[in-house]
Amino acid sequence: MRKILYISGTRADYGLMRETLISIKRRLGLKIEIVVTGMHLMSEFGNTIDEIKKDKFKIHAVKAVYKDDNRESMASFIGGFILKFTEKIKLVKPDIVLVLGDRAEMLAGAIVGAYSMIPVVHIHGGDVTSTVDEITRHAITKLSHVHFAATRKSAKRIIEMGEDPWRVHVVGAPGLESILREKLIPPKRIAKKYNLDTTNPFLMVIQHPVSIDNKQSLRHMLETMEAIRELGYQAIVIYPNADSGGRGMIKVIKKYRKYPFIHIYKSIIRREYLSLMRATGVLVGNSSSGIIEASSFHLPVVNIGTRQDGRERAENVIDVSYDREKIKKAIKKAIHNAAFKKKVKKCGNPYGDGKVSSRIVKELRRIKINNELLQKRITY
Repeated sequence: MRKILYISGTRADYGLMRETLISIKRRLGLKIEIVVTGMHLMSEFGNTIDEIKKDKFKIHAVKAVYKDDNRESMASFIGGFILKFTEKIKLVKPDIVLVLGDRAEMLAGAIVGAYSMIPVVHIHGGDVTSTVDEITRHAITKLSHVHFAATRKSAKRIIEMGEDPWRVHVVGAPGLESILREKLIPPKRIAKKYNLDTTNPFLMVIQHPVSIDNKQSLRHMLETMEAIRELGYQAIVIYPNADSGGRGMIKVIKKYRKYPFIHIYKSIIRREYLSLMRATGVLVGNSSSGIIEASSFHLPVVNIGTRQDGRERAENVIDVSYDREKIKKAIKKAIHNAAFKKKVKKCGNPYGDGKVSSRIVKELRRIKINNELLQKRITY
């Protein structure tokens, strides 16, 4: 029995990986356990560990959280998690550490895995983003032993970083699989649950802080919220993540509770989030779901700021700066411009066909754990 240990620190990464984790759990010869940390354990972000518990995975809680709303807190979180995860890994004794993307807990987990001589498998390496996320993602790549890339371009970048081609596998984006597999809630039912009027368009807003601009996060959020207020469209607004500047953004969001057409949530479970995406008129903010998943719904996206700079995207995305007038103009285009809506309906998804978990499970079983795997060398 090969034991896989996945690290989860946010509602987002768990939602993206849920179908893959379930597939690993069901596969003969593989065992999956999950280390839960970060935002999952913070009540101000909805105690989302409860969603993982419902799926009946074996969970190991590692109490490392973001104590303050600044950059230093993010660095402290990484250090604290490394210390606690090192002790946890001695007890769990995994055969493989599985990590996703570019979050701080994933970097810390990759460091511990590499120094403990436990193979690290990284999903979504090779993508281009911005700020510290870009640095973190590529650092995880160099610490990892096997790479599951979402696209051919990402796989090419990984190889160009000096990784052996035999370590790199193009599998697609895991977040698309739940769109295929999940039985989503019909639009009228999900709208009723969230007190939305289906005779009028509604927006979904999810905007995270950008580390290099964290001192501007309040202004960035204010520009978005003022655009929403001035337009007067119904809106579902979801809290940002706990990165530096996130708590300040939440304070801004809370000031808009008094408007009856603005509905604010700490977190929304994956099935309902996808159901809302299918029903909404436009997704607004800077979430990666606007870049990766939205085109599978042929959903228009107003992508604000620099957080997703460089990512591959379909023709459903309108890029704008942190300016309420430009945000308003882009939202109106997404909802009312017939030519743009026609283009969105025809767009494809550059992140694959969604049949990801079978490819990942197959490779997790095939990995030969030996010195050739663990003793990495740059290829040039």
